[in-house]
Amino acid sequence: MTAAKTLMQLAGIDLTPPRLGDSCLVLIDIQNEYLAGPLALPDASPAIARATALLARARESGAAIIHIAHKGAPGSLFDRSAERGAIVAPLKPLPGESVIEKQLPNAFAGTDLNAQLAATGRKELVLAGFMTHMCISSTARAALDLGFRTTIDADGCATRDLPDGTGGTIAAKLIHDVALAELSDRFAIIARGNALA
Repeated sequence: MTAAKTLMQLAGIDLTPPRLGDSCLVLIDIQNEYLAGPLALPDASPAIARATALLARARESGAAIIHIAHKGAPGSLFDRSAERGAIVAPLKPLPGESVIEKQLPNAFAGTDLNAQLAATGRKELVLAGFMTHMCISSTARAALDLGFRTTIDADGCATRDLPDGTGGTIAAKLIHDVALAELSDRFAIIARGNALA
């Protein structure tokens, strides 16, 4: 039996991750909500550490940087006026770095993300953040439709355990891995280790 291949591999698409300096780094929903409470992610800390290092390299390289923050209702999940809705301290945006608030999983939906990306003149996106199966996935899928070439930093993303529909639980690591495998088939290059320079 031959090894499985993605549609992108079968089509001969170049899967080399872009240079950060030629890209737009889009950090999605790396907010305190995911550190404690009902949405706490088991792998949030290593993903934040990875995203922090990625952001530092992006700043040094001259990448365009956009922070996305989910905006919930006052007093609820992702309340942006409360600490729970704030972007985590290590990834605090610097003056001049754009912050876009969204209300749907797809960061393009109901926001000016596409316009802001177009203003940079760059077609290479690098995504990191939370949650792999939800907002990372929906944003990467939409980005393809909009003509972007997307790379996801696998170690800069994380997700949570999910119910399996039969009374059991599917582990966050498996959800993360399956979401990345799905995206790698047609929607994004998956960068691991130090592939992004």
